[in-house]
Amino acid sequence: MKIAVPLVSVLALALVAWICTAYLNLYTLFGVIIPYAAFALFVIGFVVRIVRWGTSAVPFRIPTTCGQQKSLPWIKQAKTDNPSSYAGVVGRMLLEVLFFRSLFRNSKVEKCDDKLVIGSAKWLWLGALVFHWSMLVIVLRHFRLFLDPVPIWVQALEGADSAFQIGIPILYLTDVFVVAGLTFLFLRRVVVPRIRYLSLSVDYFPLFLLLGIVVSGIVMRYAFRVDLTSVKELTMGLVTFNPVVGAGIEPLLFVHVFLVSVLLVYFPWSKLMHSGGVFFSPTRNLANNNRARRHVNPWNYPVQVHTYAEYEEEFGEKMKKVGLPLDAE
Repeated sequence: MKIAVPLVSVLALALVAWICTAYLNLYTLFGVIIPYAAFALFVIGFVVRIVRWGTSAVPFRIPTTCGQQKSLPWIKQAKTDNPSSYAGVVGRMLLEVLFFRSLFRNSKVEKCDDKLVIGSAKWLWLGALVFHWSMLVIVLRHFRLFLDPVPIWVQALEGADSAFQIGIPILYLTDVFVVAGLTFLFLRRVVVPRIRYLSLSVDYFPLFLLLGIVVSGIVMRYAFRVDLTSVKELTMGLVTFNPVVGAGIEPLLFVHVFLVSVLLVYFPWSKLMHSGGVFFSPTRNLANNNRARRHVNPWNYPVQVHTYAEYEEEFGEKMKKVGLPLDAE
């Protein structure tokens, strides 16, 4: 059920978009109104989550460290794993965001012959890196639909992505890599017993939703070709707030757009929000300079206390009657 429910949900969403556009002709609803509403909800939700994290109290320095802290001059410091300066924190965050360095250092622990064996777990790092970088390139490639003229950097990115010139239309390498990455992340949750036990429906739903978006986009490019002129007209109309829905657009495009809209609405309130939350994690964005500076909790305010001497003065007679010893004596 943890797998079936999110899978059926994504298929149902795709089917609804197909039926409403292919048979009910609700092109304006799925091509204009829903994308606008989804983008607005995405921006609002993203800002709300960021503001909440940004205004949350962080009274202590709690960076996660893996190397030597800055101490004596002749002891070499791990400036990336245990930064003590702002520059070190920036370098650490760049390695974390761009190359998932903490995930690269991840290891797995298993019991073998009554012994704990620690081994490498680089497959998860590789699969996550392939998926995220491929998804980033695909999103940047789609800027060609929203900008006129198409910027040179988008054309260069497309050229690099299709460098092997495979097939007609030319095969984008990221289309293959993103499917491979999503498939690996899904199979990992299914095949590994411990991960399968811990996984919930909310872990499978974004995987199936992303797969639905990717597969529908791939099918539109390589199987059921859509009218790119009408698509460009639609996307440019959305950007310029003058939307025009062409009559020759295939329903599959609206399925693709609707799934993307669902992802935008779902994104800020899901685990996918780690893309923005990583910058606000005190375990990552703080310098470990506790030896150099004393950090006082700014929320420490004077608190009226009731000392034991005052307590004894107030209840001394009653304590004496029941035989309790008194410091005053």
